[in-house]
Amino acid sequence: MRIGWAAWVLLGCGTAPSPSGGAVQIAISGEALALGGYAFPSANPDAPIFADGWEVKFAKMIVMFDHIALSEGADSSPSDPSTTGRKIAQIDGPWAVDLHQGGPLLGKGGSDERALAIETIANQNLNGNAPFDPTVRYAFGFESVAASASTKLTNVDATDADWQEMVKNGWNVLYVGTATWRGDSSCSSSDPSYDFSALPKGVNFRLGFLTPTRYINCQSPDNDPAKGLGGEDHQRGVQVKEHRTTVAQVTFHTDHPFWEGFAHELPLRFDQFAALAKKQPDHGYLVTSEDTVGVNYTAFQDRTGKPLPWRSCTQGFMPPNMNKQMGFDSLAIPFNPASDPSKSLRDYRDFINYSQSTQGHLNSDGLCYVQRNYPSPP
Repeated sequence: MRIGWAAWVLLGCGTAPSPSGGAVQIAISGEALALGGYAFPSANPDAPIFADGWEVKFAKMIVMFDHIALSEGADSSPSDPSTTGRKIAQIDGPWAVDLHQGGPLLGKGGSDERALAIETIANQNLNGNAPFDPTVRYAFGFESVAASASTKLTNVDATDADWQEMVKNGWNVLYVGTATWRGDSSCSSSDPSYDFSALPKGVNFRLGFLTPTRYINCQSPDNDPAKGLGGEDHQRGVQVKEHRTTVAQVTFHTDHPFWEGFAHELPLRFDQFAALAKKQPDHGYLVTSEDTVGVNYTAFQDRTGKPLPWRSCTQGFMPPNMNKQMGFDSLAIPFNPASDPSKSLRDYRDFINYSQSTQGHLNSDGLCYVQRNYPSPP
């Protein structure tokens, strides 16, 4: 009792020592789907699938990211998550990572997910190198940026033709893979007279995205079961552990470019891409981002100009717009081919860019405030 009391007094004025937080290790993952793709049918009833019967596999998913930052004031504004306090730590790349290759770390999404460690932030390097405070939740943010010759390559080869194309075009994300139709005669269509045999059964895809985006004040499932602010799914920010290393995982979801609308986690579809695929000299088929330019996403057609109907290889499907012709919903954002791209979506490329730009998350499913740094509607 006397020893403890003496030690307390020596700390001054009866106050306890300030706790000292550990480091923050930054990791990145594309979750299990970047590794193994989307099976059809899936052995796991909870796994996402393409509703129109396609199996989708990735050969590469190269992403660019930069400016990982921690700030005070994660809960500064319940209504505006873009508002935070002062920035107290940051590390800069930019880094390029092929998420299809995964990494040695166990990911935040489960035992079949592998993540790659990037760098560790030891302290508040913008605030006199003060230690992190484990009693504070720090706002977490990062950016997806254009590929460049100055990029720090992690598991990407500088001589790789796909990487060189990313640098040439300034892409921040590139998908390379194959899609194979695995449906059967049980699949239904909103127009039974349409001959789906006109679509190829196998398609190679190369989707490059020029969508630099800043992800601000992300929510974190690691904070559960604490309730999110104002009805948000999870609490915002990263809680640093005392004298331990906390992993903050930048997560890129693979599914966003394939959604049939802008509401979160809608069914995935590939028929609209297959309908645009071009036959190649090797007799295979290829679809690229350029093939989506000028395409009316509210009324898809095949390459012959015929209306493309909805197709479903899952039970209980009803066309979302009750039309025979497949068309995607951009909610309050208007479709106008002749419009300023900062006000409307002009074509299917604008549509998939807008949806893809929301794919950045924290610790698997933590949503972030999205600030698009390219011409797009708010």
